[in-house]
Amino acid sequence: MKVIGISPHRRNFLRKAVSAAPAVALLAGAGVGVAASVGPAEAYRPSYFNESEWTTLKALVERLIPANADGPSALEAGVHEFIDLQMNTPYAYGKLWFMQAPFVPSSPEFGYQFHMAPRDMYRSALAGLNQATQHKLGKLFSALDVAQQDAIIGELEKGTLAIGEVPPATFFGQLLQNTREGYFSDPVHGGNKDMAAWKMINFPGARGDYMDWVEQYGKHYPLPPASIA
Repeated sequence: MKVIGISPHRRNFLRKAVSAAPAVALLAGAGVGVAASVGPAEAYRPSYFNESEWTTLKALVERLIPANADGPSALEAGVHEFIDLQMNTPYAYGKLWFMQAPFVPSSPEFGYQFHMAPRDMYRSALAGLNQATQHKLGKLFSALDVAQQDAIIGELEKGTLAIGEVPPATFFGQLLQNTREGYFSDPVHGGNKDMAAWKMINFPGARGDYMDWVEQYGKHYPLPPASIA
């Protein structure tokens, strides 16, 4: 899957990301834990990520989903806040899975297989990414220009950029999954600010009954989305 340069085809890319929209919207994503949102975006302070990690995370998600005429960017939607809030849930501690050896490479349908819990993976990978870009280009990831950032993300996706203990493609997959989840989750979890992502795809959100519209393909749902909050 090509992620870099998705802006012209943003709607198709994001539609594929929400093929299971009700699960993502109402449960904050596949396996992601419940974390309460806090305050307006301008007042948010990360509770898990340090300043360097936070700056790098924001730069990464902004390139995965940049803003365009269809909808907001990942930053505008609060994806970074969503991910930070998730880092303090059982999900991020790996408590939803059996986290003992052996850890063996396997296909995605077997679930999470890496030996680090998600919060530990982020901490290691974000530091490793900055070390890699500093060595390769003389700058931290957030200081690179857009073309350089996209190229680095492409290397992560292909698994060709060494970032330490975390396999680059494993980190890319985790980041992309959490970015999608934050973009389309219920706003109560910190992302999808103002339900803008739901409005973009005309998703009703947590409305109690919209079954009459499920098979009315191509028709615009007439009501605004609703949050579980």
